[in-house]
Amino acid sequence: MPASPSTARAINDRLALRLLQDEGPLTAGQLKTLTGLSRPTVADLVERLQGSGLVQVVGEAGEQRRGPNARLYGIVADRAHLAALDVRTQGVSVVVADLLGATLADATLPIGTDTGTEPAVERAVALLERTARTAGVARLHSVGIGAPGLIDPTTGELRDSTNLPAWHRRLVADLQERLPATVLVENETNLAAVAEQRLGAARDRDTFVLLWLGQGVGAALVLDGRLRRGASGGAGEIGFLPVPGTAALPSADRCEGGFHSLAGGAAVARLAERYGLREDAESSVRAAVAGLEDRSGAPASEPVLAAAPAEAFLDALAERVAVGVAAAVAVLDPGCVVLGGEIGHAGGASLATRVERRLNAMSPLRTEVRAGELGGAGVLHGALLTARDAAQDDLYTTVRESGRAPSPADGEPMSP
Repeated sequence: MPASPSTARAINDRLALRLLQDEGPLTAGQLKTLTGLSRPTVADLVERLQGSGLVQVVGEAGEQRRGPNARLYGIVADRAHLAALDVRTQGVSVVVADLLGATLADATLPIGTDTGTEPAVERAVALLERTARTAGVARLHSVGIGAPGLIDPTTGELRDSTNLPAWHRRLVADLQERLPATVLVENETNLAAVAEQRLGAARDRDTFVLLWLGQGVGAALVLDGRLRRGASGGAGEIGFLPVPGTAALPSADRCEGGFHSLAGGAAVARLAERYGLREDAESSVRAAVAGLEDRSGAPASEPVLAAAPAEAFLDALAERVAVGVAAAVAVLDPGCVVLGGEIGHAGGASLATRVERRLNAMSPLRTEVRAGELGGAGVLHGALLTARDAAQDDLYTTVRESGRAPSPADGEPMSP
């Protein structure tokens, strides 16, 4: 059954808003080309979006032609303000941004494992409030949070999982209760996949797997353009995958013995020691990659591994990573795997090429392996994109239902 005129208008408007968000200011002609809509339809949607207060003329295209230059339309940046949090076991990072995603202020706070639950929560909340004040923001419209662990697909709550600090769950609940804002929580690996698809290595892919390689390991599944979370929110918990080469099998509450024991940060650091590196996992991988390049002008403080052991270490690491990737490829056949997280980013093309070569020797399913472009920063990028999408959708819905343009002052301030 064809969509009603009002539904079609809403679909077209949201498509135009997404393009303006991802591609930046565009002319009506560019919107016509990107959407495939007719010129009159684009003219109507531009007029509607301007009337809503979400879009404005931000300049001219500067084309050399007769007559006036084409107007550039862009999203009104200060229509709403957003925040993103990356919650890790050792601390939290915060960024406050406008509706275009431009950073207004950011901060990071370490939180030790010996910190009590209540003090840890209060420090994290205070960091968010302080960062918002630094940005000159009185009210946050939407807050995106990336955290390790399982997110219940029904309630959106952060579920208890292995070694997850209690303050993580309390922080999410407290922010949802204390902030007059939409608070969204998502698994960190899923957010990294969203960011790599919109901003990074998977921009041309609507089906791929992101393998997170950091302190822990995880995977995110994007199939036919949609993030897939699974029945319980646990799709991609690849750290629990039983694999050869470990001393035991994982259990329901411990991933030791699973793929985590081959490719997690601690395992990678132990592997690096065999080749003379005594750095953390990320630094060791960077040193190995540097050993394959001309580093004559590199700062003396940066560790560099000699070429022969560098080759051997990266080959050994790729062998381990390929074991987990091969399992995902055998089930999903994604055609593309992105190596994300701090270790995947540090390994770059050197590691990705080795994993692809080993993977394609193990599997008949030809699969491209790419290095992630965003590394650990992918979580914050993904959280901010999630907050932007939520704010934009809410503002647009409010305009359609109320018939008036929203004001940046609408709603309560973030804190007294």
